[in-house]
Amino acid sequence: MRHATTINQKNQDAMTTATSATKTRRTDVGAVHPELYKALNTAAGAAHRTALAEGLSPLLIELVKIRASQINGCAYCLRIHTKDALTKGESPERLSVLPAWRESMYFDDQERSALDLCEYITLIQDSHTNTGGYNSAAAHLTPGQVSAVTWLTMTINMYNRIAISSAYAVKPE
Repeated sequence: MRHATTINQKNQDAMTTATSATKTRRTDVGAVHPELYKALNTAAGAAHRTALAEGLSPLLIELVKIRASQINGCAYCLRIHTKDALTKGESPERLSVLPAWRESMYFDDQERSALDLCEYITLIQDSHTNTGGYNSAAAHLTPGQVSAVTWLTMTINMYNRIAISSAYAVKPE
């Protein structure tokens, strides 16, 4: 899994990274409890394979990961998955309008449904009053695809929270 090698190799110093505002040292929870991080990598890999098996395209899988990372403000995961999407053939133009996908005509019904479901899950605190995201997805995705997008979204949300709370460095490469 891309996260496993990238985060572990490039961020061993993240435990001692000081935040600019507070100068508080952050704990790299993946490094402190690697068995839990490995379990997340296993789940994320299974979610990715399941999404492909359910007929979701590699580009849509990356769009889901990017959209959740945009909502969460995870620069680390945004850099990884934007680069992955571009490598897989995604257009810079579609990526540029992704935050406003509802107002664009760049995405087909399956993509729109997956993005709606991704937002519904990522913004779970609004789920009781906003069932439209789930209902929209269920109208255009098979139950297997709904489940696959749900697992993709849950695993990228976990990666986002690990990277943000551990203050992973996001430096130009």
